[in-house]
Amino acid sequence: MTKKEIVRTISEEIGLTQLKTKEIVQKTFDAIVDTLVEDGRIELRNFGVFEVKRRAPRKARNPRTGDKVFVPEKFVVTFKPGKDMEKRVRQLEREAAAKAQAAAEQEAGQSEAVAETLGSTPSYDT
Repeated sequence: MTKKEIVRTISEEIGLTQLKTKEIVQKTFDAIVDTLVEDGRIELRNFGVFEVKRRAPRKARNPRTGDKVFVPEKFVVTFKPGKDMEKRVRQLEREAAAKAQAAAEQEAGQSEAVAETLGSTPSYDT
């Protein structure tokens, strides 16, 4: 889903123009980024926590040449989902597993039916 699609969905739900909704969505994103830069952490209840973490400098190896390379420190944004989001994603996993199991059982049932059909074909001895 893109920002444009998010704007369209919200606009339709609350009855604002897409232009006004886009401005609100963009201001929300800007506020999140500004807070991360200033405070290094933002916690959105029932959604999750964004946090800026420091990656230490390290020595690495160029995979093509095998040469040692120095990688400087960098800062990355991490995200830890909230309980509600985590629960809903886990539900997706359970549904996908159930569908996969049902498909496997259906395929096994079809294989048995084919085997029975092949096993019961009459033979024509001449």
